Amino acid sequence: MRGNDLIGQKFGKLTVTGKSSQRKNGYIMWECRCSCGNHILAESRHLRRGTLRDCGCSSVKARKDLTGQRFGRLLVLEETEKRDRDGNVIWKCLCDCGNTAEVSGSSLTKGAKKSCGCLKHPPLKDWTGKRFGRLTVQFYAGKREGNHYWHCRCDCGNELDVRQTNLQCGHTKSCGCLADLAGSRHYVDGTCIELIRSGKVSKNNTSGIRGVYWNRKNERWIAHITFKKKRYYLGSYKNLEDAAEARKKGEGMYADFLEWYGKEYHEAKVLQEDRA
Repeated sequence: MRGNDLIGQKFGKLTVTGKSSQRKNGYIMWECRCSCGNHILAESRHLRRGTLRDCGCSSVKARKDLTGQRFGRLLVLEETEKRDRDGNVIWKCLCDCGNTAEVSGSSLTKGAKKSCGCLKHPPLKDWTGKRFGRLTVQFYAGKREGNHYWHCRCDCGNELDVRQTNLQCGHTKSCGCLADLAGSRHYVDGTCIELIRSGKVSKNNTSGIRGVYWNRKNERWIAHITFKKKRYYLGSYKNLEDAAEARKKGEGMYADFLEWYGKEYHEAKVLQEDRA
């Protein structure tokens, strides 16, 4: 046999990719790629005799699928083709601050990694759940240019990151809707009629359409709408266009109801004041 006759051949889970310059006990050492993604050197005799058929991954307990699981501030999105030095799977994760990070499975399950790095210098106090005007703090959004930021939800349904000092001093009390309360916007039980029809989407929205997101588990587009501080399901669809149409119909339905409800509420309030 020629010295390079093993290149391209497959032995179990190993595929020979090249011939190295190394020798062991007089046998050629071959460069092999395992189907799990690892690369090893193997003696020609072990390959031909069938005593070596993988990089050792078959003896390792089957890995657990972490997709969809949460570890601290990290939500596991999908498995990547990358592996760390110990052969552990590298997972793509979404952090609550909006950043993505690639983390090994062992670091996630052992609790060694709980964020993309935004928790390295968190504030001393946890403000999660605390209210500032119309804003309710959802979670810590990280540190930027020396300032702490908190992700907040406004009573009108909008969400935004706010600098901690602006919350402390009372400079920021809403997403901006307070400036419109006396103007053209109309609110009923904390829901803004105009905001329901707004096309503004959050930075984490991958569809580009407000109220529509991709469900990776079911592989379908989900449409929803927030009404009076509650989220309502509008259906799941194979096509983005169908989900967008469902959201549009929902906007019209709830906005029309809000306008009617607002008028009824206002008339009832005036009648009650007159009787008093």
